[in-house]
Amino acid sequence: MEKATQPEAVSSVMKVFSILQALGEQKDIGVSELSQRLMMSKATTYRFLQTMKTLGYVSQEEEADKYGLTLKLFELGAKSLEYVDLIALADKEMRVISELTNEALHLGALDEDGIIYIHKIDSGYNLSMQSRIGRRNPLYSTAIGKVLLAERDESFVRRTLADVTFIKHTEKTLNSVDQLLVELAMVREQNFAQDNEEQEPGLRCIAAPIYDRFGHVIAGLSISFPTIRFDEDRLSYYVELLQTAANKVSMQLGYQRVAK
Repeated sequence: MEKATQPEAVSSVMKVFSILQALGEQKDIGVSELSQRLMMSKATTYRFLQTMKTLGYVSQEEEADKYGLTLKLFELGAKSLEYVDLIALADKEMRVISELTNEALHLGALDEDGIIYIHKIDSGYNLSMQSRIGRRNPLYSTAIGKVLLAERDESFVRRTLADVTFIKHTEKTLNSVDQLLVELAMVREQNFAQDNEEQEPGLRCIAAPIYDRFGHVIAGLSISFPTIRFDEDRLSYYVELLQTAANKVSMQLGYQRVAK
């Protein structure tokens, strides 16, 4: 069954991309002209255009048989390039901190109602945070999650966590959105967040936000310690390392901090 349907699926994909390419070459084009150019039936061309319109990739002039591309493809391309740049730029700064501390470093981004690790540098110690790229963790109990939410308004935070159960990973894990919102206000003020054994017993994390060129927080950069190696007197030192690194990455992504 799969073998029989595969050629048809591949053919459909090729038709979609041929339509996108044709629309990219000409700003506005009608169904008849497009079908002739691509040597597809008018009915097939129209069906694909309507589907692409529903998905937001194609726009149609009101009461006219003219179609064009929206900016959705551009947005997807820009986002992809931004994350490629983000990882490369962050890696350089993360290695500087790794040389100075020998501790585990993570780069995480928002993934629906959680965070996802998109890059990491392992600790040089045997006793360290165990993680992997692609692993998801909660927003409410991680330092990265908190910096990702801190710049968002309350309605976004409540909507994002509406279906999330606040699991008590440890006795220090926050219990509710209301508790989290209080802490997020503090994170906004100090421009860094902490996970003080809220996700795993014996693990302390600190994170700083990374901004894109529009001033939106797109990632969090964190350092993680077993509590037996964490020195409270050096908290400000670790925060400064993270904020300096995050600011360098943000600036290279086009972010310009506005003086308050």
